[in-house]
Amino acid sequence: MDLEVKQMKSLALAYMGDAVFEVHVREHLLKQGTVKPNQLHREAVTFVSAKAQASVVLHWLEADLLNGEEAQIVARGRNAKSGTVPKNTSVQTYRYSTAFETLIGYHYLLRNEARLNELMAAAVAFVEGRDS
Repeated sequence: MDLEVKQMKSLALAYMGDAVFEVHVREHLLKQGTVKPNQLHREAVTFVSAKAQASVVLHWLEADLLNGEEAQIVARGRNAKSGTVPKNTSVQTYRYSTAFETLIGYHYLLRNEARLNELMAAAVAFVEGRDS
């Protein structure tokens, strides 16, 4: 499976990463005691929006928090051509959010659970302003 994951197209990794991070965020919100569906959705969007995800991955790159392999995966995700044009965000923001999702999907599919959980917790903390 290792080789297959490393050969997968970035957008396939991003597709998986999107779902994995969404579940992580939903679980985080429920653990915090957020239970009203409308409130859950609104709060979840603050974490899973393209703008939030792009901010997280740009922070990680600027702070040199990713290893070389992870930086390469992020670059692949950023450079992936999706064929769609984002509606409510810039192309650059959309590309960096795809890069974030690609990295999450990569670690998930490789079963790198410790690093995956570390990155997702760091992403949530950054969006909440607990990590600068």
